[in-house]
Amino acid sequence: GGILDDYLRTDGVWILTRNKQFYQTNNEKECAEKCEAERNFNCRAFLFTRKKLQCLTLAENTKMTVSFNSTDTVLYEKKIYLLQCRRGIGKDYRGMEAKTRRGIPCQKWAEKKPHKPNYTPEKHPNAGLDENYCRNPDGDESGPWCYTTDPATRFDYCNIPECEGQCMQCNGEDYHGELSRTESGLECQRWDAQEPHTHGFTVKHFPEKDLKMNYCRNPDGELRPWCFTTSPTKRWEYCNIPRCTTRPPVSGLGSQCLSGKGEDYRGRIAVTESGNACQHWNTQFPHRHGWIPDRYPCKGLEENYCRNPDGEKRPWCYTANSSVRWEYCAIPHCDGTEQEIAGISSVPTQVPLPEECYRGKGQSYRGTTSITASGKKCQAWNSMFPHRHEKTPDRFPNADLRDNYCRNPDGDNSPWCFTTDPSITWEYCNLKRCDDRTQE
Repeated sequence: GGILDDYLRTDGVWILTRNKQFYQTNNEKECAEKCEAERNFNCRAFLFTRKKLQCLTLAENTKMTVSFNSTDTVLYEKKIYLLQCRRGIGKDYRGMEAKTRRGIPCQKWAEKKPHKPNYTPEKHPNAGLDENYCRNPDGDESGPWCYTTDPATRFDYCNIPECEGQCMQCNGEDYHGELSRTESGLECQRWDAQEPHTHGFTVKHFPEKDLKMNYCRNPDGELRPWCFTTSPTKRWEYCNIPRCTTRPPVSGLGSQCLSGKGEDYRGRIAVTESGNACQHWNTQFPHRHGWIPDRYPCKGLEENYCRNPDGEKRPWCYTANSSVRWEYCAIPHCDGTEQEIAGISSVPTQVPLPEECYRGKGQSYRGTTSITASGKKCQAWNSMFPHRHEKTPDRFPNADLRDNYCRNPDGDNSPWCFTTDPSITWEYCNLKRCDDRTQE
């Protein structure tokens, strides 16, 4: 998180510029500080010569003037002035677009005609009100704008595209940007580091989640991208990534039948495999839950249709039966065959099989029950939602922490699991102890 992180470095380049200031500095960092403090003009870049330790702050960058090769010279350009797209509402947009979305040229911010401006370079020196470039000095939700040269139109918005990767669609599961600070300003811990916080989110275990450097990511279906922090007193925190204003590309209507785990199923079946009607996703009765449609805009949580928002084995729903929290749904396979339910999963999931029992404390239990004693669904061991925890498969490699099956990795009294109920962290599982005679 140093000052030079805000600059793009290019070795062996010199640029011609009218406005520049010479300084004597010891290194590039000191030169960057001169650029930040420059008051003679708006500093967009600086040149540093290694032999002479000479620093030149510049009003122009490579987008505004010509450049040529020069040995022993390093050019640093402020990234913010190179972006021709906007991040979020574009309050920090410093590109060179100078016409409105209707094509009308912008009025210069320093001029008084044809419109007398409320926002001027004198009143708002840090808002980047250069020339007649589109800006957003007042934090307008609709993005950058300008006063126009049309006397009949005082101001209008500009058509600035959003920076791809700098905003998030849905819950940010596909965010691949380079933000690496949390919403409170803490620097993120690298994903390949285990200090100051140990965790199970490694490239080895999540190869498809793009866990690069210390960039904010959402590998576990959280509300939005997050990271572990470099502060020993704060394990993790969300990152403040703006939601894209353009809608995500529509990938068809979604599947009307079951393929894979059914995460893209968007059919209208709303009854469980045992015949229970599904509870509506936008209600909290009879079962309270965290899968609220407004929080998860791309999970298809419409009406009370069966869905698979959390990577379960297949689509499911909370039931309208107060004594049965949730159940899987019977969705026809896309290949036309009846739903193949092999072995134990053909039995209603709320009732463990007679042979589903544990011996001793259940540390050797390897069954597939995933329901707690009160009927709650178990959270997957490699998930951190809704509960963050340390009981990950890589930390307990011999405990068989597969899927969301009940296990006893820590020598508790009997098999247990974290629950998918945000208000209940964990519970013992709906399992019986095996007959003592068979235990021997």
